Amino acid sequence: MAEHADPAAHVDHDEHPAYPVGLRLTGRRVVVLGGGQVAQRRLPALIAAGADIVLVSPSATPSVEAMAAAGEIRWEQRPYAEGDLTDAWYALIATSDAETNARASAEAERTRTWCVRSDDASAATAWTPATGRSEGVTVAVLTGRDPRRSAAVRDAIIEGLRDGSLAAPHHRTRTPGVALVGGGPGDPDLITVRGRRLLAEADVVIADRLGPRDLLDELPPHVEVIDAAKIPYGRFMAQEAINNALIEHAKAGKAVVRLKGGDPFVFGRGMEEAEALAEAGIPCTVVPGISSSISVPGAVGIPVTHRGVAHEFTVVSGHVAPDDERSLVDWAALAKLRGTLVVLMGVDKIGAIAQALVAHGKRPDTPVALVQEGTTASQRRVDATLATVAERVRTEDVRPPAVIVIGEVVTVGPRKA
Repeated sequence: MAEHADPAAHVDHDEHPAYPVGLRLTGRRVVVLGGGQVAQRRLPALIAAGADIVLVSPSATPSVEAMAAAGEIRWEQRPYAEGDLTDAWYALIATSDAETNARASAEAERTRTWCVRSDDASAATAWTPATGRSEGVTVAVLTGRDPRRSAAVRDAIIEGLRDGSLAAPHHRTRTPGVALVGGGPGDPDLITVRGRRLLAEADVVIADRLGPRDLLDELPPHVEVIDAAKIPYGRFMAQEAINNALIEHAKAGKAVVRLKGGDPFVFGRGMEEAEALAEAGIPCTVVPGISSSISVPGAVGIPVTHRGVAHEFTVVSGHVAPDDERSLVDWAALAKLRGTLVVLMGVDKIGAIAQALVAHGKRPDTPVALVQEGTTASQRRVDATLATVAERVRTEDVRPPAVIVIGEVVTVGPRKA
């Protein structure tokens, strides 16, 4: 076509590798042609880069429409027209019409606008790499015309950076401090990406018994691992001794991870530790974790809510009995709820808890499931009712840690052992 006449058109671009560069698009005009799946995938990164994005397309996917409705992009609801790329720094051409793409690509060539073609990489002046980010590091991979390989290489690098298996030490001074990391319900694969990365960067790890123990074996030899249950308490209460250990190691310039089971703030006394660190002037980062109250029932096929069955769920601590003066739980109110009741740390008190619920009006035949060591290789489920649960715990020798689910959701879905 005549509009392609340009010295660059006679160059065989394929014999040279692409020159990688990071575009700084903040506030700069970017034009996207086409509002389909390609645009839907690419737009979030352009939005995150702060680009001034103009979408030109007669139609768009619901997700792209939502971006326009939110004001993240400007949508001109029409076909491409000559001149749309004027003053653009970057263009993404992704319409379903090959002729439109060719005309827009020719305009980009004339206006010297870097242009990505979703339908014909050989006709583009730029290629979009497979990208990923991990804690301030952007990884961009180009493998010519093999996008699946690019994505696989990118995923391998990002995963290595996140889990610490790919050594990439910081060359700036790290700020000492403590990270309160929720380790999830027990399966090491259920810790968050950020939690796993912080573990890989730690100098000291103070771990709970219910944390994901398998992750500790993966730590480098130089990392000091302290079992919180074995800290010498002396004249201190256990929690005070743990607080002191966190402060002591952080003040020594160490990067400290307090590895806790579940989530740090769900019956984990994480706030007590955060308050002690704040009082000592120690920087503290809180990394939420997957709570066992939701994940463990889910692991055995029990939804804590289900349409037409339960519209709410309540999580309570069972570490003190209902008749104990230290209890802050309103068991009479809980007995009146129609939703799901999840009890943590209540195995040895479940008999008294069941009695209290029945005494306050809960049906004795209300289904109960106990899930011991959920999400781990030792996971098992024991079913009962409020009337039989105390005996079932004895005969089945159910031991902590176990999550107790009370309510009709126990009978929903396929039974999983």
